[in-house]
Amino acid sequence: MNWRAIRAVVRRDLTLVRQSKAVMIPLVTVPLVLLVILPLVATLAPNYVNIPGLDDLDALLGQMPEDVRAGLAGAGDQERLVVLLTVYLFAPLFLLIPTMVANVIAADSFAGEKERKTLEALLYSPMTDREIVTAKLLAPWLAAMAVTFVGFVLYAIVVNGGAWPVMERIFFPTPMWLLLVLWVAPAVAALGLGGAVLVSLRVGTVQEAYQLGGLVVLPVVALMVSQATGLLFFTTTVVFVIGLLVWLLALGLLLIAVRSFDRPRLTVQA
Repeated sequence: MNWRAIRAVVRRDLTLVRQSKAVMIPLVTVPLVLLVILPLVATLAPNYVNIPGLDDLDALLGQMPEDVRAGLAGAGDQERLVVLLTVYLFAPLFLLIPTMVANVIAADSFAGEKERKTLEALLYSPMTDREIVTAKLLAPWLAAMAVTFVGFVLYAIVVNGGAWPVMERIFFPTPMWLLLVLWVAPAVAALGLGGAVLVSLRVGTVQEAYQLGGLVVLPVVALMVSQATGLLFFTTTVVFVIGLLVWLLALGLLLIAVRSFDRPRLTVQA
């Protein structure tokens, strides 16, 4: 493997991403809304607004696993509401970030280059198929991880700062969230990456790649619905199992995407 050539392609792709407003706008605005604005509203609202439905918290907590209920035992209604929102209900929402970032950048990796007529030079380079695919996979995955980790730090600052009047302590991150960020987030990024690359290899425009590659967010949406309806709550064990399943699915999808790389066909399309 020529890692010098791979690093050059990764740097080139990431530079193109930074220069593209169509890519950068969602990469900035979506994490800003999900990881800063929404948690800030959720943590500050109990201080200034009489939240309806607090009387139903006991009924909602009764649906949670025993270890979750034990962690909230003895807490006030406002404290329990803050923890419920920021630690549990927002957890699957956080997974949209690595999925979205990997999907957007990976969709641009092949389909975007075909659309801009810049893929041909790469295909005629002395790089092997394996080196080209590795570089094209690394760029969006590294970008997704960078945005995810920065977003997580911002989320922790906002949550602890906004909830300080209610919690009066630093309560975030929890072990479950650390596992979510370090184990599950890389997996869902790889899942979004595999789906987007597989699609972008077969379509001719970035818009088509965005639309079809976006289907990989459906498992994340399913997790959000399950958590919101009480069918599934994110505990440390549940998060580990989810991460394992997503990794298996992502690796299978990436393997299919790599095997779908057809240099002669792409050369003709370019």
